[in-house]
Amino acid sequence: MQPSALGRNIRLLEEELGVRLFERSTRNVKLTQSGYKLLGEVKDLLASAENVFAKARETSHAEDRVFRIGAIDSAATGLLPELVHDFKEVAPELELALIEDKTAKLLPRMQSGALDIAFVRPPAATRPQFEFEHLLYEPTVVALSKGHALTKKSAIHVEDLKDVPLIVPSPRNRPHSYHLTMNLFNQAGLKPVIAQQAEEKQTIVNLVGAEVGAALVPQWTSRIGVDQVIYRPLVDAKGDAVSELPLALAWVAGTKDSYRDKLAEIVRNNLARYDNSGNI
Repeated sequence: MQPSALGRNIRLLEEELGVRLFERSTRNVKLTQSGYKLLGEVKDLLASAENVFAKARETSHAEDRVFRIGAIDSAATGLLPELVHDFKEVAPELELALIEDKTAKLLPRMQSGALDIAFVRPPAATRPQFEFEHLLYEPTVVALSKGHALTKKSAIHVEDLKDVPLIVPSPRNRPHSYHLTMNLFNQAGLKPVIAQQAEEKQTIVNLVGAEVGAALVPQWTSRIGVDQVIYRPLVDAKGDAVSELPLALAWVAGTKDSYRDKLAEIVRNNLARYDNSGNI
């Protein structure tokens, strides 16, 4: 909310109540005695309202509750299928809705109440309105057209890609994936050859299959079946997998939900199995 809008709403509230809630000067603003009293009452009202909502969620029947899970594309491809299977065994009465989108769109939808939980790339800036639980750093693989010379290698180094045309996402909509590619090349003292930008992983993989270029993608993307595409792990100088794409579980801070807690527990207990299921 803009400061001007906040000030206007406070003045309207003071007019409606017929009391001053704040003492204002050129240097600071502080609550009046009436303001302090109202603050305590409001805190009690908000706590009571949250308890009402929590009880309603707890006692709702399956037909009254749709549990909505958001996920970025790679998590939707590699993690959600097995997770949904496991979650349904624990909560068979619950109807699930799965929403796949970018982090930049999932977080606002969750804040508005349109999602209950989401698998996202955690944003660089602090978001106190959300709770983030780090899960893992997803390994990166190189998507190559089937006839590409690099498919003969069992693993790929960044240096192998110095003259290879690449397909990358835009920095605005997919900052983690874009900056991963740029940073890896910068660290190697190389400049990537950008052949094409594309947004969705499915589109990127299909472009690779059409021999437009290669692409650095999250490992779970290798589950996208395109006949003309081969995936190879990206490794560093030591031969270790390059794992720099963070994945986190996110929900609105300060809220309670027993179903959300059950799903989070399943993820924690089975994360190693979900993570390994996408190995190439």
